[in-house]
Amino acid sequence: MTDHSNDTKTYPTNKKQNTIRKATMKNFKSIIWDWNGTLLDDVDICIESINFSLGKRDLQLLTKEKYQEIFTFPVVEYYEKAGFDFSKNSFDELSHEFIGHYLEKLKGAHLHQDVEDILFEFDKNGYRQFILSAMEQITLVDSVRRFNIEKYFSKIQGTGDIYAYGKLHNAKILMEASGQDPATTCLIGDTLHDLEVAKQLKCHCLLISSGHQSHARLKKKYHRVAHSIKEVFAFC
Repeated sequence: MTDHSNDTKTYPTNKKQNTIRKATMKNFKSIIWDWNGTLLDDVDICIESINFSLGKRDLQLLTKEKYQEIFTFPVVEYYEKAGFDFSKNSFDELSHEFIGHYLEKLKGAHLHQDVEDILFEFDKNGYRQFILSAMEQITLVDSVRRFNIEKYFSKIQGTGDIYAYGKLHNAKILMEASGQDPATTCLIGDTLHDLEVAKQLKCHCLLISSGHQSHARLKKKYHRVAHSIKEVFAFC
């Protein structure tokens, strides 16, 4: 877990003043962001990476629509839904194959539009911000640093392996270590697992459907679903 609470911040000077509303989440003091799919736009490279493994085994490739309907945590269940047979290829083997392809493509990934403006706005208005991800810790920190947005986060919490079993255990560690009050904390993510984590933490939640699960799928289970990160202030 990376702590940046004492880092000196320097902000960009060319902020788009008229495109992002001021943060008005007066009931909240802390924001926990998911990384993959929420801040980082990596859905297409995830689909490309899983299709590499599916195609290698002559299995049916995933469309974006199919991917967003079956992606879930723990990721091992998603692999089964994608069509992999663990009696032929172990989850460990497939995970390493996927991550090798994904990390190569990750070099070309981008943040979702307006992410830095929104992080800047929250930070300027005094909110503590955190990242909670199922991504392996070193890879996560390197990925965040590549976009020069590390300065906005008090802590960056990833996992100790590549298997993406879930985030609940590390979420509890993050909450305890940072001293956050669930009543004044909002978790923002792109999957139903983020909603599950928020419920376990007893904190607020907002889901965004521009990531790894479809709007219809999220909306079926929860009422606070934004189409994109640009809508975050309208929902909170």
